[in-house]
Amino acid sequence: MTWVRPPGPVSDGLRIGLLGGSFDPAHGGHLYVSEIAKKALKLDYVWWLVSPGNPLKPAPDALAVRLKRARLLARDKRIIVTGIEQRLGTRYTIDSVMALKRRFPHVAFTWLMGSDNLEQFSRWRRWQNIAAALPIVVVRRPGSVLASLHAPLARRLGLARRPSPAPSLLALDGPRSLESSTELRSRALGAAAEAMLNLTP
Repeated sequence: MTWVRPPGPVSDGLRIGLLGGSFDPAHGGHLYVSEIAKKALKLDYVWWLVSPGNPLKPAPDALAVRLKRARLLARDKRIIVTGIEQRLGTRYTIDSVMALKRRFPHVAFTWLMGSDNLEQFSRWRRWQNIAAALPIVVVRRPGSVLASLHAPLARRLGLARRPSPAPSLLALDGPRSLESSTELRSRALGAAAEAMLNLTP
C-alpha cells in the first residue's frame, strides 16, 4: 500500500469515529451523528470520509466540491473532513476500513452511521467483514428508528448495551435530525426548477 499522510492526529490510543458517505451535500444530519457519537463514545476525532463515489447511489458532484461544502459545515476542529479514500485508491467501505487499520494500526476506529443507512447496510460489499473489523455505532434518525431492531446486522449481532470491541452494534439516541442528503438535493432541484419557471416569459 502506498504511504498516505493522515488527515489529522493519529497518536497511539486515539479513538476516532469514521463517518463515510458521498456527502452530496454534507448537512446537519452528518453533524448530528458526529456530535452524538463524539459525546457518547468520548471520541477524540471524527473523520468524515468523503467518498470518490458511492456504488449504491447516482454519480455525485465532484469530490473537490463536496469536500469544500463539508469543510464549510464542519467547523468543529475535532471533525476532520478528508478525501483519503481517493488517495488510498479504495471504492468500497470494507477496503477503506482495512486500509486505514493497516496504515494506522494503533488508532481505535469505530464505524459511525445513521440508522437510515443501517437499513441498507446488508447491501454493502462484504458487510459481515466490516462488522468483524471494527465496532459499529448507529445513531437513530427519524423514519428509521426501527431499523436498528430489524436490519440484518442487528439480527446477526444483537444490540450492545455499551461500547464494545468488534463485532458489536451499539445504537445511540439523541434529539432527532430530520435532514438527509436526498431531501436536500430534492429541495435544491425543486428550487432550481421553480427559478427556471420564473424566468420563462
